[in-house]
Amino acid sequence: MSKAVVTKPRKSAKPYPNASLLVETAWLEKNLKNQNLRIIDCNVRMTVKSEGGYMIEPGLADWKAAHIPSSHFIDLISELSAPHPTLKFMMPTADHFARVMSLHGIGNKHRVVVYSRGANYWATRLFLMFRAMGHTKVQVLNGGWDKWAMEQRPTTTLAKKNPKAIFEAKSRPGQILNKAEMKVALSTTSTCVINALHPDVHAGRKTSYARAGRIPGSVNVFAKDLIDPITKKFLPAAQLRKIFAAVGAMKAKKVITYCGGGISATTDSFALMLLGHKNVALYDGSISEWAADPKLPMEIGD
Repeated sequence: MSKAVVTKPRKSAKPYPNASLLVETAWLEKNLKNQNLRIIDCNVRMTVKSEGGYMIEPGLADWKAAHIPSSHFIDLISELSAPHPTLKFMMPTADHFARVMSLHGIGNKHRVVVYSRGANYWATRLFLMFRAMGHTKVQVLNGGWDKWAMEQRPTTTLAKKNPKAIFEAKSRPGQILNKAEMKVALSTTSTCVINALHPDVHAGRKTSYARAGRIPGSVNVFAKDLIDPITKKFLPAAQLRKIFAAVGAMKAKKVITYCGGGISATTDSFALMLLGHKNVALYDGSISEWAADPKLPMEIGD
C-alpha cells in the first residue's frame, strides 16, 4: 500500500515592513463611503513628442470620463507646483499646499488615499508631498487606476463635493531637497544617491536634458523595474530588497533619489520606505536642474 503524499502549504511572501503605506483595491472598495476618507486622483498625462521630450497635460479629462467613486481630482501642474522659470513640478510652499488641500475639503484629521495611472508615479509624488508637509495619514493605492479598472470595480462620472476643511501644513526639512542641499549631500560617504531613469539615460547614451549623464557617484534603479508590468502593483518585498541591496541602498545611512524632474524617483523613494528604510529624501529639481548648471559635474559611462 503506497503512502499518501502530504504536500506542505506554500509559505506566503513576507509582507513589506511598512505595508501600511499601501492600500489594496479590495479594502478601498469596502471603504468608499467612509466619511473620514479622502481619495485623490492626481494623474498627469505625459505624451512623447516626435521631436523629443514630452507633452504634459492634466489628467482631468480621464477623471471626468471615469473615476473611483468619491475621488477628487487635484492638478499637480497648476495647483501644486511652485512657479519656476524653467522647471516643472517644483515643491510649493507649506502655505500654498495647505490652502489647496483646504479648498478640496481635506483636513489634518482625514485619511488620504492617492492614485494615478500607469506606474502610479504621480501618486507616489503626491504621497511624498503630503509627508513632507507633516501629514502621515496618507497611503498609495497599490496598482492605482489600472488595477482598479482591470478588476472591474465600481466607477463613476459624478463629482463629489466635500465639506469645508482646514489643513495645516507643518513642513519637515530634509524630505525634499533643493540643489544646494543636494551638493552638500554628495560630500557624505554614507549617502547612496539613486537615479530612477532608464539605464541608457543613466549611462549617458541617451538624453533629453541639457547634458548627458548622471550626478557623479549615483547608482541606477530604474523606477519601472519596481512595478509589476501587468497589475501595476509594487513587486514583492523580497524582490524589491534584492534590487536595492544590489546598489548598496539597504545598508546606506541615507538615500537620495532623483530622476528627470522629481516624479518617477518618488517610486524608488516609496519602495524604500515600504522596505522600512528610515532616511529617504528626494532631489526635487533632479537632472533637469543639475544638468542645466554648467558648473556642476556630470558622469558618463556604465
